[in-house]
Amino acid sequence: MADELTRARTILRDVFGFQEFRPGQEAIIAAVLGGEDVLAVMPTGSGKSLCYQLPAIVGGGLTLVVSPLIALMRDQVAQMRALGVPAASLNSSNEPDENRRTTEALRGRALRLLYAAPERLARNDTTALLREAGCTTVAIDEAHCVSQWGHDFRPEYLALGGLRDAVGARQTVAFTATADAATRADVAAQLFRSRPRLFLGGFDRPNLRLAIRPKAGGKKQVAEYVQQHKGEAGIIYCSSRARTEDFATALAAAGVNALPYHAGLDKSVRDANQDTFVRDDAVVIVATVAFGMGIDKPDVRFVCHADLPKNIESYYQEIGRAGRDGLPADTLTLYGQEDIRLRRMQIDDSQAGDEQKRVEFQRLNALLSLCEAPRCRRQTLLAYFGETTEPCGNCDLCADGVQTFDGTVDAQKLMSAMKRTGERFGSEHVVNIVLGNATDAVKQYGHDKLPTFGVGAARGKNEWRSILRQIHAAGLVSLDVAGYGRWVITPAGREVMGGRAKIDLRADVLTPRERKRKERGVMPTGDADGPLLDRLKQLRRNLASAARVPAYVVFPDRTLIELATHQPKTLAEMSAIHGVGQAKLTRYGAAFLAVITGKES
Repeated sequence: MADELTRARTILRDVFGFQEFRPGQEAIIAAVLGGEDVLAVMPTGSGKSLCYQLPAIVGGGLTLVVSPLIALMRDQVAQMRALGVPAASLNSSNEPDENRRTTEALRGRALRLLYAAPERLARNDTTALLREAGCTTVAIDEAHCVSQWGHDFRPEYLALGGLRDAVGARQTVAFTATADAATRADVAAQLFRSRPRLFLGGFDRPNLRLAIRPKAGGKKQVAEYVQQHKGEAGIIYCSSRARTEDFATALAAAGVNALPYHAGLDKSVRDANQDTFVRDDAVVIVATVAFGMGIDKPDVRFVCHADLPKNIESYYQEIGRAGRDGLPADTLTLYGQEDIRLRRMQIDDSQAGDEQKRVEFQRLNALLSLCEAPRCRRQTLLAYFGETTEPCGNCDLCADGVQTFDGTVDAQKLMSAMKRTGERFGSEHVVNIVLGNATDAVKQYGHDKLPTFGVGAARGKNEWRSILRQIHAAGLVSLDVAGYGRWVITPAGREVMGGRAKIDLRADVLTPRERKRKERGVMPTGDADGPLLDRLKQLRRNLASAARVPAYVVFPDRTLIELATHQPKTLAEMSAIHGVGQAKLTRYGAAFLAVITGKES
């Protein structure tokens, strides 16, 4: 094992051009090299792919990568081949000759990585071919898709539990960026023979700036936001196909290179727009949530939700598509009462069972708590995933502050209603008690006789809902999504109930008002030579176009920024730059050095 890890570190430097592992990668790679089954939950941008790619190079044999999207397979294969790693994919979009060459390479055991979709792996001829090819490891990407509790359940993933035996592999490794406790347990039960080794990476993405604002002329807000990111790649999420088209048209009319993406577009148009976004610089894609899973573009500089996301897991997954290269990136989410009503109606009208609906309502409430949090957004977001942190200084609440009032008495009223009902009821029941609404459920349990019945009649229902979400975000009460959805008072809440502590709540979300946003510039480039960086980007664009691969497959932005900053004069100096491995140094080094030294023809 020690020898394999030493070789892994050498390959990390010489092949991938990275000087060190990112946090959490080395331990996962060691477990995979040791033949263990692994379930790893790692935030987007933390380097999940390397955790199965590098062991495939070190250990030999064939690693089968199960991926939900053809576009992702194509880009990852291009990345691996650019690094000199034998990789291929089997999918319906390949030309027949390409699939034939891939089949021959598999039979000759010449590949280290093969990418395929779950549907392809349901075919007996495919599994027989993989068994013949000596498949040793099954790596399942976006593993939350196997779980009914996941935010993007896909039925075709359910058959993957038997894939390991079908192809004769020795181990299964699974990766996802978002999975709460219920989802993790379901993934483990569906995919593994026995309990896998679980790795929970930190959920914090400190390079992402978090901002959430009430809607106040949403289209204008989005247009102003995009203009602040002129010349950068970004994603705008909308709640419907019609709004996607509307926003894309308005932005294009304003001179933004904006393209729509939704399931209602002709497939050729949809694919062309996605390819343009992935391959080119400074393209803004305006999309429904049909877009994004598996998009491996590292230099997305902003993600904007023009409408409220579906739930907190979806929000985290979607904002995670910004700043995958570790450089600063920006996020903005807009929401209004119409969004909240829409999301609740979608849950009510879904075909899901009552238990699934209950869980989805709790996840939506957790997202609304984040929207109306009275403290640092990152603290509230990470608390949902079971983590704690100090105020981040990189969210709108930390930077701008909020309009607050002493909400101690209001918080005490809600928590008193919880306590007097045995901490056994959900949001609407508790709010109805405080409001004095004698619903059938309130009367059934005799809660209309409680001292707290009607103590909050001076406020409206939406105000009390907001206050409940705020005290949840502040940690005074807790909600177990995987349990029965009951509110429980925490030790911090008991301190407030007893008058030993106070709580400030936000007034601006009870009566929303427009907030002015500080002007933000484009991506920081440090001490990089700006004109030189532009010339390096143009060279990268030309090379990528000639090779018909995304620009980041040649070099990511971080590499170009370091090149424009340090301006190496020799290939040896260039090899010390992040992302410059031996294969890329051989292929591209001379061309980039010529631009840096001014000797290009």
